[in-house]
Amino acid sequence: MDFELDEEQRMVRQAVREFVEREVKPRAREVDETGQFPWETIRKMGPLGFLGINMPEEYGGAGGDKISLAILLEELGRGCGSTGLITEAHICLASASIADFGTEEQKRKYLVPLAQGHMLGALSLTEPGAGSDLVGGVKNHSPSRRQ
Repeated sequence: MDFELDEEQRMVRQAVREFVEREVKPRAREVDETGQFPWETIRKMGPLGFLGINMPEEYGGAGGDKISLAILLEELGRGCGSTGLITEAHICLASASIADFGTEEQKRKYLVPLAQGHMLGALSLTEPGAGSDLVGGVKNHSPSRRQ
């Protein structure tokens, strides 16, 4: 099994690494200390193809593979954990859910602006009485599971 990056993956790593050094790391401390959302940094990622790195080209993405996605998230996290997590949620929770389970209409409507950075995706989960405590607060309300 070959564990070496291919040429495209090495180019992705270099491009992301340069972006992180120039745009992410210099703001990381401020982002963490103030809790300020790094809009300026996130907005710069769209035109570079980072926010749609693994989305199909037909939906405005870069068409990259999962290794390229992992490289992106690893490099961003190296520079600023908050920025890496924001990007991961955008790509893996929001955009990927639409790509995997959305209708063709939803994919065209949402994936193109998400992949190009015109929209930022997130995931919201809640349940009455549990808020965002999904591990300890969510109850199974299935009739077959009630006692």
